[in-house]
Amino acid sequence: MTEEPARKRRAGGRAGNKQRAGTAVIDQMPWRIPVNPDRPVEPLDAEGVQRIHRGAMRILKELGIEMLNPEAVAILKQAGCKVDGTNVKFEEDFIMEMVAKAPSQFTITPRNPEREVIIGGKHMVFVNVSSPPNAWDLERGKRSGDFESFKEFMKLTQYFNCIHIAGGYPVEPIDIHPSVRHLDCLYEKLTITDKVVHAYSLGAERVEDVMEMTRIAGGLSEDEFRARPRMYTNINSVSPLKHDYPMLDGAMRLARRGQPVIVTPFTLAGAMAPVTMAGAVALSLAEALSAIALLQYIAPGCPVAIGTFTSNVDMKSGAPAFGTPEYMRATQMTGQLVRHYKLPMRSSGVCAANVPDGQAMWETSNSLWAAVQSGTNMVYHAAGWLEGGLIASPEKFVMDCEVLQMIQRYFEEATFATGEDDIAFDAIKEVGPGGHYFGCQHTQDRYTTAFYTPFVSDWRNYEAWQLDGSTWTAERAHQIYKQILAEFEEPAMNGDHKEELRRFVARRKQEGGAPTDF
Repeated sequence: MTEEPARKRRAGGRAGNKQRAGTAVIDQMPWRIPVNPDRPVEPLDAEGVQRIHRGAMRILKELGIEMLNPEAVAILKQAGCKVDGTNVKFEEDFIMEMVAKAPSQFTITPRNPEREVIIGGKHMVFVNVSSPPNAWDLERGKRSGDFESFKEFMKLTQYFNCIHIAGGYPVEPIDIHPSVRHLDCLYEKLTITDKVVHAYSLGAERVEDVMEMTRIAGGLSEDEFRARPRMYTNINSVSPLKHDYPMLDGAMRLARRGQPVIVTPFTLAGAMAPVTMAGAVALSLAEALSAIALLQYIAPGCPVAIGTFTSNVDMKSGAPAFGTPEYMRATQMTGQLVRHYKLPMRSSGVCAANVPDGQAMWETSNSLWAAVQSGTNMVYHAAGWLEGGLIASPEKFVMDCEVLQMIQRYFEEATFATGEDDIAFDAIKEVGPGGHYFGCQHTQDRYTTAFYTPFVSDWRNYEAWQLDGSTWTAERAHQIYKQILAEFEEPAMNGDHKEELRRFVARRKQEGGAPTDF
C-alpha cells in the first residue's frame, strides 16, 4: 500500500516533510538539531577532574557494585571482574578499556528519517517530560494519569519542533492494565508522532515488544533495524551502588541489537549519595561506568551515554530539590568527567514546584541552563515536568517550550556575529548622536528577524495587558495547548506498516502482553 494521502501540514507535520515554522496556532521555530557553540563551564581544574575520577575508580575497585542480574554477573566474571555473590568489583584498566570502545557520538533514526537526532559532540536535543504518575492542568487540577492525557502530551510532543524525542510516557496511563499498557502507549506514540521513541527496561517482554513495534513502524527488516540506532532506552541504577535485574536485562537486549542505552544514576545528595557534590558525582559515575563496561563487553561499540540526575534533598523534609545551585554545579562537574571519558551526556530540565508558577520556571531555567553550560547532549524532561517528577502539566509544557526556543535562538550565530554588517558602522554614522535606529535602513532590512519573537510571553506594558483581559502566563499557555489539540493532525504513516502494527498489538494482547503481579 502506498503512503496515505497528504494532508494540510499543520500541527503534526507530514511524514517525509519537515513541519513548517508557522502554524495555525503559533509561529514557532523550524525543526532543527541545535548545536551549542559555547565552551562548557568547567568548575573543576585538571586535578579536580582526576580526583573525582580516582574516587569513582576506588569505589568500583574496593566497594564494587551490586549487580542483581545473574546473567550480568556471569558475564562480568567471565570478563575477569572479581565477583562475590551479586557484588562485582572492577579494575580501572578494564573500565577504561571498555569505555574506550563506545562511540563519542551516534545518530538515532526514527520512522521519519527527517526527524533523526544526533547524540554527542556539541549537539543538544530535548526530550518531553517522562514518567509522572499524575497530570495537572488549569481546568481539571491534579489527577491520576490516564490514556487520554497521555495522548494529549504525545500531540504536544509532536507539535513542538523544539522537542526532538518522544521519551518515556509523559504521564502514566493507569487506566490501562500494566500487562498491555506498553502496547497501547507505543502504538499511539508511533502513530501520533514520527520522532525517536523510547522503551522502558521493565521486563523482557516490554523491551522486545517496543523494539519490534519500532521495526514494524519503520518498515525495516531485522538487519536494517540492527544496522543503526532506531530507538533507545534509559536505565537507572538503584543508588547507592546497585543495578537491578530488569534494567540490566533491558539494557543488554538493546545493546545486542545495536540500540542505544542511556545510563542515569539517581543520586540525591544527602539521601542516596554523599552530601557533598564531589562525592555524589563520584558515586554517580561509578554506577554509570559499571553498566557501560558491561554493555561494551557484550556488544563492543554499542551506543551509550552517561546520564546525570545528581541533585540534593531538602534537609528539613527529605524531599528532592531541583534547579538548585548544587544541581547546577553537579551537572557542570559531571559534564567535565563525561568529556574525560569521551561519551555523550544526558541531563534534565527539572523543578520541585507544584504548579506552573515562578518557582517552576526559575528552577527549570536553572536546570536547562546547567544543561547548556555542561555540554549536555540530551535533555530529559525538557518540557512539562512538575512536583519533582510526580506531575506532568500541559501549561508547563508550553511554557518550557518558550524557554527551549530561547535557548535555540541563543545558540544562533546571528546573536554573536561580528561581521562588518554586524558592527554596523554605517548605521551608527547615519543615525549620529541623539537619534534613533527605528527608521534607519540597517534596522528596516533586519527588524523581522533581528530578535527572538515569543509565542507565550507577553511583552506589552501593564495597561495594554490589562485591557486585553489581564491573562496570566499559565492561562495563555492553557489557551495555546487547547488550540494545538483542537487543530492537531497526525503525521502520515505507511498504511501497510500501520496495519501490521495493529495486528502485532492485537496478537500480543491476546497472548497476555507482559507478566504482572495482578
